[in-house]
Amino acid sequence: MVTKVTTLDGSKMTEAAMTERIGDSLRIAPAFVASAVNDATGIETALEAHYRRDEGRYVVTTVVNKAVRGDFDPEALRRTAVSPILQTAVPWCMAIDLEQWVTVGDLTEGEGRVIPDFMAREVIKRGASDARMEVIQIIYGAAALAGLPPVKAVQHELQVPHRTASDWIMKARKGGWLEGLNYAVGRQAES
Repeated sequence: MVTKVTTLDGSKMTEAAMTERIGDSLRIAPAFVASAVNDATGIETALEAHYRRDEGRYVVTTVVNKAVRGDFDPEALRRTAVSPILQTAVPWCMAIDLEQWVTVGDLTEGEGRVIPDFMAREVIKRGASDARMEVIQIIYGAAALAGLPPVKAVQHELQVPHRTASDWIMKARKGGWLEGLNYAVGRQAES
């Protein structure tokens, strides 16, 4: 399922549209529209989401489902989940400063990955403090903004144990790297 991400006015999502600062090296789009067509069901789902700083995440405010072919699945039309679309869209709504602003989506290497392998290898080295905190900010941000558990995301992306992921997240929060990003344990992604 390919997700198309745009600004609220329908323009292509670019780094220039990411005007909400979160720390020194992370910017996000204040709002976006994402849509995807599920070829198996024949249904297109579009959502609109807005960043809420007080919640530290994107909140879906509008969902529109529509059949795009005659033989669509009417049951799926009623039960289409927005969470996978939100999760896929968020990296395209985040930009990091790598001497120029680059979307996290442009860095993504594989399905379900947020950061490229070279960044993951660099930050797991001993003593990679600022670089590590920037990557934790990216991974935590992508997960929290999409309503996913950030500790699991850090574990998955960096291939580290739960304890290490939790420790690095605590250090990032104490260092001010996660300001404006929150995740309430037990809160599930919107569906």
